[in-house]
Amino acid sequence: MKKKWTALLIAMLALTVFAVGCGSKGDGQAANKIVVGTDASFPPFESLTPDGKPEGFDIDLINAIAKSQKLDIEVKHVGWDPMMAGLENDSIKAGIAGITMNDDRKKQFDFTDPYFTAKQSILIKNSVTNVNTIADLKGKKIGVQSGTTGQTVVEDKFGKGYTGLKGFDDIASAIDDMKNGRIDAVVADNAVIKKFKEQLHLDDVKIVEDKTINQEQYGIAVKKGNKELLDKLNQGLKAVKADGTYDKIYAKYFK
Repeated sequence: MKKKWTALLIAMLALTVFAVGCGSKGDGQAANKIVVGTDASFPPFESLTPDGKPEGFDIDLINAIAKSQKLDIEVKHVGWDPMMAGLENDSIKAGIAGITMNDDRKKQFDFTDPYFTAKQSILIKNSVTNVNTIADLKGKKIGVQSGTTGQTVVEDKFGKGYTGLKGFDDIASAIDDMKNGRIDAVVADNAVIKKFKEQLHLDDVKIVEDKTINQEQYGIAVKKGNKELLDKLNQGLKAVKADGTYDKIYAKYFK
């Protein structure tokens, strides 16, 4: 009897170890958890709470989409370049960070249906009175977040070798340089610079909207060919738009 119980106990322990090994990763995450990458330096779309958790319009939206489709997700702030690299090497399953869907990115990733329409704008000191378009920034020092459409807009206008262009890891750093006179203007998404202007109480700067710049659309990115996840995200996006959840989230951050 003792031998039988001992053998049974060993078998049960072996099964337990096997189940734990198959059902989780070394870092304690569930094996089937979908990792969503973001760059939480882009308010009101994403920023970090005091305890380091991502929050914002994009975060609320992806959580609502996941809930509607019963997807188990974990949103991680990894930064812009690591997010893009993670999508390519499949360590990140989806990316949401105000990602504009342009032709180059569509060659690298698959995108959901658009979920937000944005436009690039100019942040500049109130004392500058002769700037109404990007073209009027010629000869000036312009700050952008590296790798974003703000950089693309400036390079399209003045060329990729434009010496006045300065790239930053985030918009906040570019704005800080402008406040301290190291650059003359910042080009970024209109909702983002509006939020920074409000948060930082920048009374001595203004936002200039260039009507010649085309609108952009944001989408959620996945690895090329990941149709199963893409379909789920699209279904979720349609669902939260249909039941009014999207409108509630939008009103929370933009009205």
